[in-house]
Amino acid sequence: MPIYLLSALLHLYVGWRILPALGAWPLAQALLGLVLVASTVLLPLGLMARRHVRGPWADRLAWAGLVGMGLFSSLFVLTVLRDVALLLAVIAFAWRPAALPVAALTTWSAVAVPLLAALATAVGFWNARRTAAVVRGDVPIARLPAALHGFTVAQITDVHVGPTIRRGYLQAIVARVNALGADMVAITGDLVDGKVSELAAHVAPLSQLRSRHGSFFVTGNHEYYSGAQAWMAELRRLGVRVLLNEHVVLDHAGPHGSAALLVAGVADYTAHHFDPAHKSDPQAALRGAPAHARVRLLLAHQPRSAMAAADAGFDLQLSGHTHGGQFWPWNHFVRLQQPLAAGLHKLKDLWVYTSRGTGYWGPPKRFGAPSEITLVRLVPAWAARRHGGPQPGLGQPRP
Repeated sequence: MPIYLLSALLHLYVGWRILPALGAWPLAQALLGLVLVASTVLLPLGLMARRHVRGPWADRLAWAGLVGMGLFSSLFVLTVLRDVALLLAVIAFAWRPAALPVAALTTWSAVAVPLLAALATAVGFWNARRTAAVVRGDVPIARLPAALHGFTVAQITDVHVGPTIRRGYLQAIVARVNALGADMVAITGDLVDGKVSELAAHVAPLSQLRSRHGSFFVTGNHEYYSGAQAWMAELRRLGVRVLLNEHVVLDHAGPHGSAALLVAGVADYTAHHFDPAHKSDPQAALRGAPAHARVRLLLAHQPRSAMAAADAGFDLQLSGHTHGGQFWPWNHFVRLQQPLAAGLHKLKDLWVYTSRGTGYWGPPKRFGAPSEITLVRLVPAWAARRHGGPQPGLGQPRP
């Protein structure tokens, strides 16, 4: 009930501010009014459909509600910005109010709000539903053995298989990852939004992932909403290695001999709130690590694990979680909660790469924060300096 009440109040605000200004276009006014009424009802169902409805109708209601959520987000933000702009215009013309074309400004700004919201939602929908593009880049690693020069990691994260992301969507991601011919695949959490009994068939394409050293998975916060233990067991059944505060050592043979790469994984940063035994611990993930595995890679869902990872002595951390904000304007606010919101950063001696995610959560909408499949290539620090530092494809590092 509180969610429905909040939804109704926000929709009332948009209707109050926009609908009267569309009086010259009764049809557009009526259409937007119907959209707002439908959105008021459907928007909460986008998140709660499966609690109330079973079968195909649950997915249909979820689709309608989540698309409506994406549209209403833009409508609400643009309405607020319109009000701010109108207020600033009034202040700017306070000394000469007769020169301000109030009627025209009020009318045409009201027309612009739903048009721009619809355009942003359509473009965002296309961006979200297409298969993620590949983002490639080099990360310089100090003391990198010659045998590991050029070692590649394909990272997928935050796919969020659920009501609107199904088997075909994941199948296309798997095909694109396999085409990269990576040395290993990292799946850094938030793979699912639902139980194994509901989504096992839709996650099954992960068994087709192919790389030289295999696929590795760490839990995200959404796994704990969906039954983390059951999902870890299912991923193991699919041939994916789950790393829960532990590590493996990969013996990699290259053109210049062989070398060991330590790949560790930690549970989600907030996992201890759901299962105290899963408390994220980069130090524990290194316990028993052999001395000859000098290069250390950590898979951690949230970039907030980076400080502990740097103290533990890791060289590179691959994370997700933030979605890069997913769509405007939230891509500008996500840094308030996650300082390492997207791209490549440096924290002490640790490189941290935060992916914008391979799928999406909630509204099928990506606008200003495109999805990605990341292909990271390890190179010696001297090679990166020769070529001007890390490649721009992974973003500019920030100290």
